Amino acid sequence: MRARAIRILPALAVAGTLALVAGCGGGDGGDGGDKDSASGGRPSGTSDVIPHTVRLPKLNGQKLKVTAVWTGAEQKHFVKTLDEFAKRTGAEVSYVPSGDDMSAFIGSKVAGGDPPDVALLQQPGALREFAAKGWLKPLSGDVTAQLGKNYAQGWQDLGSAGGKQYGVYFKASNKSLVWYNTRIFEGAGVKEPATWPDFLRTAQAVADFGVSPVSVGGADGWTLTDWFENIYLSQAGPEKYDQLAKHAIPWTDPSVKDALTTLGQLFGKKELLAGGNDGALQTQFPTSVTQTFSGGEKAKAAMVFEGDFSAATITGAKAKIGTDAKVFPFPAVGAKAPVVTGGDVAVALKDGQAAQALLTFLASTDAAAISAGQGGFVSPNKNLDLAVYPDDVQRSIAKALVSAGDSFRFDMSDQAPAAFGAKPGQGEWKDLQDFLRNPADVAGAQQKLEADAAKAFKS
Repeated sequence: MRARAIRILPALAVAGTLALVAGCGGGDGGDGGDKDSASGGRPSGTSDVIPHTVRLPKLNGQKLKVTAVWTGAEQKHFVKTLDEFAKRTGAEVSYVPSGDDMSAFIGSKVAGGDPPDVALLQQPGALREFAAKGWLKPLSGDVTAQLGKNYAQGWQDLGSAGGKQYGVYFKASNKSLVWYNTRIFEGAGVKEPATWPDFLRTAQAVADFGVSPVSVGGADGWTLTDWFENIYLSQAGPEKYDQLAKHAIPWTDPSVKDALTTLGQLFGKKELLAGGNDGALQTQFPTSVTQTFSGGEKAKAAMVFEGDFSAATITGAKAKIGTDAKVFPFPAVGAKAPVVTGGDVAVALKDGQAAQALLTFLASTDAAAISAGQGGFVSPNKNLDLAVYPDDVQRSIAKALVSAGDSFRFDMSDQAPAAFGAKPGQGEWKDLQDFLRNPADVAGAQQKLEADAAKAFKS
């Protein structure tokens, strides 16, 4: 999934469609901070009382520059978190959006001798690249202590490079979700499927009902990488996923054949795709969502797969989440349902106490509670009380992500060199579009993927 899509996530309407134990919180609940009884026990993201679980130094008058890609509502919400840090420490914090090309922005600032103190990057590859160039500063003991307490090892590993810890994953995205049109499901008499065979049976039942079951935004190749990654993670398992992400095994490996064959069970039956294969290849991601929900029971499709950021387009289609639109986890292909994620990692580009103090704060439940309580934000912090989220949908999405522990995996294409995993019309995007066009040619798709991966990883 492309990083720019990760940033589009609105506050969701109240709905509970994924299993959620009432009143449960993350971890043991011991790090949730002070509670506000007037808010029903919620942490301070939804009250005027902000929990204090982490000690911060006094930084009176010290200036701190922070950059991220966020603008609009996301910028406004993040600035509230920065304002709380400034209030506690006395630091003067300024925020500047980087624009979509974070690497170019940081590169120009480093070349000019004035990088920001802290930046939030969207790709593990950028963190590794910046670390290799010597641009990043390792985390202090205070930051790593917060990480060890609040984050699963998988998130810590994603923030490291060359054996050193550099990053704090402040924001995450759950990209293993299938959104569905409730009226069509009710009309077809089907329920939320839990496994891949159930998913295919549900799709066929919807097709028999007279509606295209699945909307695929194949014109945007990144959506096809997400289809593949969820199937591959569930079917091949985390170890194989890690190997393929690093190109430690080739794309001609039998595990890739198995995943493409499984995906072909959907892509190979044109009646299961809105517009058939040709129509899917001409459908961009936003349209794949809107055509699933526009018109209610007269919509063109019943289901669309993509992450929590899909909610923005769903509400834009005048569908109410929790009533017209609901969501279920990506169906299990193997023993476990997959959890594929994206996210934004905070790193320090300047030495000094101020940058490390901000990273300590961002790694705490305090900062996570402020941001999560405003809506449109999912935290990987395992000790954040889930009650802080403003509605059941966001609580359930966050719970699924945190409950994955170390079994989640970061978007594979976002870990690859950009030439293979992040460019329209080439590499993995193009190869999977060709596979959507001809799902029977599994071997040909593998050969193309391997040739393009080998070239990109070698350069």
